[in-house]
Amino acid sequence: MPETEPRIPDPQGQDLPRGTSSALPDGQEAQLPTTRLPQARAAGEGADGRVRDAGAGADAAGAAGAVGAAAAGPVPQGDNAEAPGADRSGPAHAGPSSRRARRAKAREGRSPLYVWLKEIATVVIVAVVLSFLIKTFLFRAFYIPSESMVNTLDVNDRIFVNLLVPEPMALQRGDVVVFKDSQAWLAPVAPKTKGPFTSVQDGLTFVGLLPDNSEQHLVKRVIGLPGDHVVCCDAGGQLTVNGAPLDEKYINPAEIPQVRDFDVVVPAGKVWVMGDNRNHSADSRAHMDTNGGFVNESDIEGKAAVIAWPLNRISALDNYPDVFRNVPAPEAK
Repeated sequence: MPETEPRIPDPQGQDLPRGTSSALPDGQEAQLPTTRLPQARAAGEGADGRVRDAGAGADAAGAAGAVGAAAAGPVPQGDNAEAPGADRSGPAHAGPSSRRARRAKAREGRSPLYVWLKEIATVVIVAVVLSFLIKTFLFRAFYIPSESMVNTLDVNDRIFVNLLVPEPMALQRGDVVVFKDSQAWLAPVAPKTKGPFTSVQDGLTFVGLLPDNSEQHLVKRVIGLPGDHVVCCDAGGQLTVNGAPLDEKYINPAEIPQVRDFDVVVPAGKVWVMGDNRNHSADSRAHMDTNGGFVNESDIEGKAAVIAWPLNRISALDNYPDVFRNVPAPEAK
């Protein structure tokens, strides 16, 4: 039966027949959709409903796939290839094989005790290294075993010695110095009995965490520098350096110093030293038969800078520049 009305082009570009095999009943209007959605067709079915050749359908699908692949970009190869369906929304470094992910996973597997012990070990190692460097190049701790420097230093005081004196910083009159006993001023020390912690104490002393208590060092005050003429005593009972009398404010006031006459000129590379507790100090005066009583500058470990222990005696040590201010330069220079 011929179509009753002209065919209208499909809005989606598909020309489907709109005719019916029989006329519509009177008084009823055709319920025609204004818009049609594309409907899926079976593989090989054409736009007009006819089945196309399979080869042609495959060619069309291949062409469509090629266009899609070209639009999506080149397919990654090798290590950059991703599994199908991989989530690419996160950052590149968040993959399970990234270094950061491996470190985070390793930290999660460690116990809190292990982390704590590792931190403590790191702090201890850093402290030991810093102490060794400071002890070697800047400061060193010493123990005071005698009363030769009372009241400036008491027995059992712990002091820090500036290792930059006498080099590169020069010695000055009045400096309190620690020096090695290379002239055998001290009596031989009996070997100490080794206990279970002797090696530990030696190690801590070596790195600078404990003061040197070997009792093979002495501490005195520098009175005469190389070239100085030191005499005891003038008519007023005072010590003189290059003819200038000294008002020695650092001497122990508890006792009146005993007079020991001497008249020396300090040779080059040496110093003349005396203790502040004059009546109880075996200093340069007591060892004039050995090296003239002088101390080699090469034996000086450094200048005593501060008292570090006990806590109630913490203080800086003074070299009393006012006492030596009026001392002229030595004539030999």
